[in-house]
Amino acid sequence: MAEEFARAVEDGLRLSKRIYFGKDRAVAPPKPITPMDKTPQQMYLPTAVMIYAVIGDPAIVDNPDVPSYQPHVHGRCDPPALIPLQMNGVSLEVDCFLDTAFVTVSGSWRVHCVMGSRGCDCRIVIPMGEQGSILGVEVEVPKKSYSTQLISMDDERNAEKGAKAEDVCFLKPHIFTLTIPQVDGGSNLSVKVKWSQKLSYHDGQFTLNIPFSFPDYVTPAGKKISKKEKIHLNVNCGPETEVLCKTTSHPLKELRRQAGQLGFSYESEVLTWSSCDFIFTYNISTSQMYGGALLQSPSLFDVDRREAFCFYLFPGNQSRKVFKKTLIFVIDISGSMRGKPLDDTKNAILSSLSKLDSEDLFNVIAFNGETYIFSSTLVPATTEAIEKVTEWINMNLIAGGSTNILLPLTQAMEMLSDTKSSIPIIFLITDGAVEDERRICDVMKRRLMDKRKMFPRIYTFGIGSFCNHYFLRMLAMIGRGHHDASYDADSIDVRIEGLFTRASSIILANIALENVGDLDEFEVYPSRIPDLSSVSPLIVSGRYQGTFPDTLAVSGIFADISNFSADLKVHHAKDIPLHKVQAKQEIELLTAEAWFAENKELETKIAKLSLQNSVISEFTHLLLLETDTVNKKQQVPKKVDPQRAEDPKARKIIVKRNLGVGFGNLTATADNIPPGSDETKPPEAAELIVKAASNCCGKLCDYCCCMCCIKVCSRLNDQCAVVLTQLCGSLACLGCYSCCGACCPGQDG
Repeated sequence: MAEEFARAVEDGLRLSKRIYFGKDRAVAPPKPITPMDKTPQQMYLPTAVMIYAVIGDPAIVDNPDVPSYQPHVHGRCDPPALIPLQMNGVSLEVDCFLDTAFVTVSGSWRVHCVMGSRGCDCRIVIPMGEQGSILGVEVEVPKKSYSTQLISMDDERNAEKGAKAEDVCFLKPHIFTLTIPQVDGGSNLSVKVKWSQKLSYHDGQFTLNIPFSFPDYVTPAGKKISKKEKIHLNVNCGPETEVLCKTTSHPLKELRRQAGQLGFSYESEVLTWSSCDFIFTYNISTSQMYGGALLQSPSLFDVDRREAFCFYLFPGNQSRKVFKKTLIFVIDISGSMRGKPLDDTKNAILSSLSKLDSEDLFNVIAFNGETYIFSSTLVPATTEAIEKVTEWINMNLIAGGSTNILLPLTQAMEMLSDTKSSIPIIFLITDGAVEDERRICDVMKRRLMDKRKMFPRIYTFGIGSFCNHYFLRMLAMIGRGHHDASYDADSIDVRIEGLFTRASSIILANIALENVGDLDEFEVYPSRIPDLSSVSPLIVSGRYQGTFPDTLAVSGIFADISNFSADLKVHHAKDIPLHKVQAKQEIELLTAEAWFAENKELETKIAKLSLQNSVISEFTHLLLLETDTVNKKQQVPKKVDPQRAEDPKARKIIVKRNLGVGFGNLTATADNIPPGSDETKPPEAAELIVKAASNCCGKLCDYCCCMCCIKVCSRLNDQCAVVLTQLCGSLACLGCYSCCGACCPGQDG
């Protein structure tokens, strides 16, 4: 889908050459980006919030203010071209709490490329930062407004007929898109989008990175048009801390400095929009490991009426000894891993193995329907051993066969059963779902219930959308590890290496809360507290009833096997919305538990949490609602708040979609369908004929519609193929003449 989107933008930029901007020679039509070793995806996928005109009929493309009277274009664009709209103003507001940022982007765009008497759909595309989660979109156009809303799965309201899957979807895991229907040429769109994302952490320093780089072609044509850019940033790292600003990408002015808090702003008239992402780095003044605990009472409409808490530990930037590791990679080599997924996985594993110390032990187990083991015993990570395992991986990790996860996990557990002087880690990588996933969790749970001081940690990595990420997350919860995923092929190696770095940098293990036993109720997410890594903070949330102690006693074990204990100060969180900060993590962890236990009551609770915090879940649908603002103003009395007077059920539902990742696809796994592949059946010959006919003369890009006809002819008998080829050849000639008139206005054919 991302590739199709990028090609549509490329077509749109070509098509926008038809637009006449007047006699001002300083204004030129947008130029397609020069390749310079970049793929179409890298060139045309947005790096900031953008809106595109969806152009099916190229004849409507024109300046709505100054008609250019271009030659008429026959045919249609199939798929539609996407012309980036010009932006009139943009504002960025960011609130950072602990390791989470809440982002709001507001802006105004104009449909500058469609004649005033016509209209087109407008597609909003929202790239988000690390682990981005869309929270809401609001759009205002003349006479109408649109907004997103989550509803529970049992809500029976249905969308209007004609809605397409791409109207609300994810182009990539971090790029959300939705389509606003039929906006008049020359109209302005006022848009506000909200999302949450994580801050990265390295050497005691937090980094906020928000996509905020706009291409030149969204700058309005004409020098006299005012272009105002605003940024507001608030940082809150908790009480009794001192925040130090390190670097910033934009010239921010400090507005506020308090204990644990900073405030900044930036506002300027600009000639061109921001050409770089908004990056802000800061750290906490102390270099030592530090932490705290926060309490908060439930809000009036909170689903869970118990008190909320969270405790956090930050590793600081002081160098600490990490645990020695006994690591086993468990790698899926089933048929679906063929090609780039397996190649990138192998590269990531070899890179990770090269970073082990010579005192660390390792092994590699590859599996499909069977298992293939590098060594019968654990091997020290010497230079010679790394060379041998590299050769073994390149020779033996060949994709093919089915998927059996229980057998290699059991073998890995047996190998790690006698580990004493290091932290044992199982690192599972798979792209498939299996039928016995709950049984696997039960088996691992029983094996990890022994009283050993250091039982194996389980880190899981899922590739694509066919594996059950909630099964993998549950495995990681059971094993005090972490789960990560790559939903597309572009980030497999980077994310595997990132998860490995976290697993191999543990400085504090077996973390426990000691003085909460007297509470009436106490529930923590995740139920088994993970270890603290030197490359990532640990933030754990939960609910309780009773009187919380004034200090929270935390214990653990350091890498030298000495004991750790600390009394964390407890504060009431006045300025930090705990329920919002931890909502996404809680929903994901509870969904894994609901899947494992097949608990319908827990599913209902998750749906309510999702609605309360506007966080997408497996048990809710996302609606795109349309409101007629003209009738709304006429019907609502002046003294009544329009928001309260409006009946949500009276609004028109444009789109209704579930945007969850799902619980795996057993059929796709059994059929060895590669991650990211389209599961739809190939079109029949009749469908291809219609496709070919509709494409002829209408597509203004680098592809010739005759290719569709060639595909059709390959499925037909010889006589029919000859006649059809001659017919489409004639149509193509006429289409080429029209295309020349569209792309080269003013030229002779």
